[in-house]
Amino acid sequence: MSNNSFLLGAVLGEMHGNHPGAWRMPTADPGSYTDTTSLVRAAQSAERGGLDYIFLPDRVFIWGDLESRPPIVTMEPTLTLAAIAPATRRIGLVTTLSTSFVEPYTIARQLRALDVMSHGRAGWQAIPSYEPEAFANYGLPVPPREEKYERFNEVIQITQALWGSWDRAAGAPDKAAGRFADTSQIRPINIQGRHVASRGPLQIPPSEQGQPVIFMPFASGLGVQAAAKYANGIIAHSSSMEQAKAHREMMRSMTVEAGRDADEVKFLSFFTLTVGATLEEAVRRRMVLEEAAGIEGRLAQLSAVIGVRLDPADRDKPLTPTQALGLRPHPGVAQAAYAIELAQQGRTPHEILGHGVLDQAPSLVGTAEQIADTLQEWVQSGASDGFTIVIDDLHDGMDAFVDQVVPVLRRRGLRPDDYTGETLRDHLGLPEQLGMDPRLDTAS
Repeated sequence: MSNNSFLLGAVLGEMHGNHPGAWRMPTADPGSYTDTTSLVRAAQSAERGGLDYIFLPDRVFIWGDLESRPPIVTMEPTLTLAAIAPATRRIGLVTTLSTSFVEPYTIARQLRALDVMSHGRAGWQAIPSYEPEAFANYGLPVPPREEKYERFNEVIQITQALWGSWDRAAGAPDKAAGRFADTSQIRPINIQGRHVASRGPLQIPPSEQGQPVIFMPFASGLGVQAAAKYANGIIAHSSSMEQAKAHREMMRSMTVEAGRDADEVKFLSFFTLTVGATLEEAVRRRMVLEEAAGIEGRLAQLSAVIGVRLDPADRDKPLTPTQALGLRPHPGVAQAAYAIELAQQGRTPHEILGHGVLDQAPSLVGTAEQIADTLQEWVQSGASDGFTIVIDDLHDGMDAFVDQVVPVLRRRGLRPDDYTGETLRDHLGLPEQLGMDPRLDTAS
């Protein structure tokens, strides 16, 4: 297995960790939700484990219930990564910017700056927004889906053209000759679309990797078509190994149809992780987080998932025979069947929650060996090229993954002992790119 066939990244969203109870743990400072120190520390831990990238999601409105937890996204991700860049050396830095509100020149300039500051480690999750709250914050109506993706395509094409507007042939500043740059190699792009336009050129030269790597979420229809043309990383919420395999095969096929090599797009599945020395210890760790999150509310959610009312007073008792007969999996919850299976095994409601059944992404609660087994199975079955892990409690969760799971992956030959390249493109096994991909038909 090559170094680029088992990729690893990590989500850094909330300052305290992904679990809604993390901010209420004894180790957490509830007032630090705007302090990037914890994210810098987590990024350094991830780099210590040789992870390929960290990924910062974004929402341009208050996301989450402020009555019960901090905002799920607080700080602006690109600026946050600019703070993380000088504190790290090798790990990739993937930000999120919406094409619905930001002009391509601003996107190209900000991301080129991050890429140069980090010496070629920047990535961009390109997304079109869809939430009415986001459009309202910019004083805009929500556009039709076709129009949204029309702008999306234009923004990416112009952004890439701007990245290519300063060619490497412009050279380095030469004091002796008195020439700063060969301006014949720094050219306007003069692209006018229906929604956005730019004259160019960009005023920042290329980084060591040429230009940032483009990531996109896996989405149906127009989203998949766009990803097939532009994305090198697909960050996917797949509910099962079978679904992930189908989505990856679809993505690879559509990438070839778009005129690109299937291996140039990496399918990266989300997993929420809780690591323990034993399965029981990992479950207990999650049970503590569930308690901190407000056990009554969490049990109410579990009640909806398995179709039976659960009394918080009985959270540490197995379900009664009557309750067991009434179990019905919620059709919209991927882990509902697993929750019912745990209940039928005699697990208490609190223990069921401890197995991560309310996680948005598939959950891995267990030992380092058990977690490594699942990750290895997904990659070797063709379901994924790697993973974007979600940490429950950032206070110690990233260190637990790095110190316990990563060594197992290395012993199995799935991950290198250290970085083998300098840039994010190196980590993902991608060639340098500067400007728009000449293989693509950019008319649509």
